[in-house]
Formats: sequence, structure tokens, C-alpha cells
Amino acid sequence: MRNALLLCAFAAYGQDPVEIAKSPTYTEGPVFDKTGNLFFSHHAGIYKLSPGGELTEWIRDADSGFNGHKILPDGTHLVCAAKKAAVVRFDSQGVFLGNAASECDGKPLRAPNDITLDAHGGFYFTDPGGSRVEPIGTVHYVNRAGKVLLSASGLRVPNGLVLDRKGEYLFLAETVPNRILRYKVMSPGVLGAQETFATLPGREGHDATPDGLAMDRSGNLYVAHLGTGQVLVLDKGGQLRQRLPGGNYDVSNLVFGGPGGKQLFITGSVGHRSKTEGRVFRLDLKGEMK
Repeated sequence: MRNALLLCAFAAYGQDPVEIAKSPTYTEGPVFDKTGNLFFSHHAGIYKLSPGGELTEWIRDADSGFNGHKILPDGTHLVCAAKKAAVVRFDSQGVFLGNAASECDGKPLRAPNDITLDAHGGFYFTDPGGSRVEPIGTVHYVNRAGKVLLSASGLRVPNGLVLDRKGEYLFLAETVPNRILRYKVMSPGVLGAQETFATLPGREGHDATPDGLAMDRSGNLYVAHLGTGQVLVLDKGGQLRQRLPGGNYDVSNLVFGGPGGKQLFITGSVGHRSKTEGRVFRLDLKGEMK
């Protein structure tokens, strides 16, 4: 009965995922620029996929550990580089512009993971380095002047994060406890009390944990759920409403794009992220979720 319900849920939201790009390793950090190029990370750098389907290697750097990626309105790329313990900047041509963040309050960062932009010219990023066992993970904010602030701490692998459309709440995937947290934004970089927005379902025999997040225009939260092959859709109350096919087994991250923003582009790998090839899939969404 459970499988039948899942199949019905998948059918309600369009066709099966369509593979649009391959990588020899796990893919992450999908983001579109203004002209429709899709960028995504892999173990040795960053690929660029043109609107016409041409795949090129935009940056080659096997010592970077590139992950989360966002593009500022002026075209500057911000990329989490875990191995460099920094958030780095590139221009639109892939020229390195220096670090956007490498320390906070005089302490070096550990391994930045993912980014979300706000409406004030700043951005939040997660730093889960070393927090799989001990709750030392953090969330930071970088303001328009480039100052790095500590916004949240005491986390076990803080991962994907996204602001709601009004910038009132920050949603955060905490990987080890397999849950989504929510914080009220008091002012740029200043967060209110932590609350558990949703505890996610597990998968027996598999490492089922949340990674990247995205939010649609209706306020539904889309969660890339590692180890399940699924994108989980949570409503405004944190209730699980849909399970969408992610294409990949380890579904790592996701971004809306395409005509009207009604396509979901999903990164990850066909098997476990440490030892199988990476893929990017496109899922055409239908129904009430936009």
C-alpha cells in the first residue's frame, strides 16, 4: 500500500526525472545564472551546462571541495570550498576574486558547506566541519560590508539552508538528527530561538538524511534526502505532503529553474556518494506546487 501511495504521488507531479548531465563523481551545488547556464560542483571543480545542453568544465580545482554555490545580482559567484575552509568568490568568467569568508571572530572556519542569499546584500552559510560526532556545527552570516557573524551554533552537521520568500524565517537541514530546523530572523544575521520544523522519515538499512533545500513560491519546502532517491516536500506547517523521485540515489541538492520556475534540477550520485558517478536530473513539476 505504501508503494502504491508513493507511485500516485509521483504521477501527480509529472514524468520521471530526466537525466541532463553526467559527472565521474558526486554532484552538488546547482545554481543558475541570469542567462540560464546551470553550474554544479563535482569533486574536481565546477561544471557549466548551457541552455543548449553543452557541458564544459568551468573551474578545475581538485583541492577545493566545492559544494554550495550562489550568484550575487552583480554576477559574482560565491562557492563553499570545504577543503580550503572558506567561502570563495569568482567573477562571471571563473576568475578567482579572493575569499568572501575564512574566519569568524578571529577563529578560522572549518569546512563551509552551503549558502543562501538574503535581501540585504548578505548571505548565510553553514559550517559543519567536525560536527558529525560533536555538536560544533555553526551557521554564519556575512553582511554587505564583508563582516562574518556567528548566527547559530551547537549543531550536528548543519547542511542546506534557505530563507522563506519574505526573509522572515531561515530553514536549516541538520543532517545527523535527520531533521529540519527553523529560526525566526530578528535582523540580518541575528536569529531567534531554534525550533524543530520537521523530523524526517528514515529508511531502514540506509543513511537517510537531509542535504540541500529549496522553497517554492507557495512556501512549500523541498528537501534533498540523501540515501532515499527522493525529494521530500513539506508544507508550511512542516507536514510531509509528497515524495518526489530524485533520479539519484544520494540526492544532494536542488534548484528551481526552467519556464516559470516549474522544473526542479537535482544533483547527487547514482549510488553512494563516495564511490559512484554523479548525475544531474530535471523533474517537471505539475499540480498545485509551483
